[in-house]
Amino acid sequence: MTQSQNSTASSFASANAYAAAGVDIHAGDRAVDLMKVWIEKSRRPEVLGGVGGFAGLFDASALKAYERPLLATSTDGVGTKVAIAQALDKHDTIGFDLVGMVVDDLVVCGAEPLFMTDYIATGKVIPERVAAIVKGIAEACVEAGCALVGGETAEHPGLLAPDEYDVAGAATGVVEADNLLGANLVKEGDVVLAMEASGLHSNGYSLVRHVLLNSNAYTLDAEIAEFGRTLGEELLTPTRVYAKACLELARGTRTHAMSHVTGGGLAANLERVMPPELSARIDRTTWTPAPVFDLVRRTGSVALQDLEMTLNCGVGMVALIDPEDVDEAVRILAGYDIRAWAAGEVTATPGGKVELSGAYAGW
Repeated sequence: MTQSQNSTASSFASANAYAAAGVDIHAGDRAVDLMKVWIEKSRRPEVLGGVGGFAGLFDASALKAYERPLLATSTDGVGTKVAIAQALDKHDTIGFDLVGMVVDDLVVCGAEPLFMTDYIATGKVIPERVAAIVKGIAEACVEAGCALVGGETAEHPGLLAPDEYDVAGAATGVVEADNLLGANLVKEGDVVLAMEASGLHSNGYSLVRHVLLNSNAYTLDAEIAEFGRTLGEELLTPTRVYAKACLELARGTRTHAMSHVTGGGLAANLERVMPPELSARIDRTTWTPAPVFDLVRRTGSVALQDLEMTLNCGVGMVALIDPEDVDEAVRILAGYDIRAWAAGEVTATPGGKVELSGAYAGW
């Protein structure tokens, strides 16, 4: 993993002068040393070199086995969920959020994630904190089957407070052109297969924090009976990484399209893979969102439409598949501890729209 500090003040003659300005190069070096063991765990055979280079190297000769390899790329961040990690001083799970947000955007087109890079900006490099963030990223990369090949840690004193940081990342994947998933494959009668979210995942936290915390309705250490743990622990639940499960789903069933449910909610994200000549109906009565969604709704008197436009409401990923393959799809996903169910179907109604009907059970 590459490692450097933000160096806008080239007139400083020494590392000591740079430290006096608020940038500690030695702390950055210490952070790299601490994160090496975790980066190594995410290594794939195609990765060349080790930590410390200017660029990560990945042997692309394996792509020769493809008839027509298509490279896919995605980039994202974690958003204001980092504020919860900072408040709780717990930083080893936020990496799962980052990886999940990035690689699961790749897998919806059928692409296998190959490698990822990260970027961490902080007001002050605390080596142990940076290493904890990278630990989570690397462990999530292992779960996704991709390598963490590079990254950057930048110290931004004066721009960020010493305990503040933000994370972002990018990943590259590959899919055989003939196996590319998308709207052109979707057919009338396809089943909308919902895959359960692990929680809020990593979107909508500005709303969640405003409703639950900024209004002083709750504190992060509040014990919530419905959760069986504190509010902070619930809010920091890592984003589920669906990559390996969805790749097997695509290989083992007639999956035509997939949609990663992030900002915008279920309907808006599914519409991104709907052809204009078809639409989809989803039945809310087929599942009950986890208690945290109802807590946000009730505490903030949030209208259902607003809630569904902001949060995943219990569904983190959906697939549009042949109805004869539903049972096999549920079996495959269960093997990855992912609960899945038939939540709706594709209809002949033109417009490319997604309509949710019914009421969530128990709401």
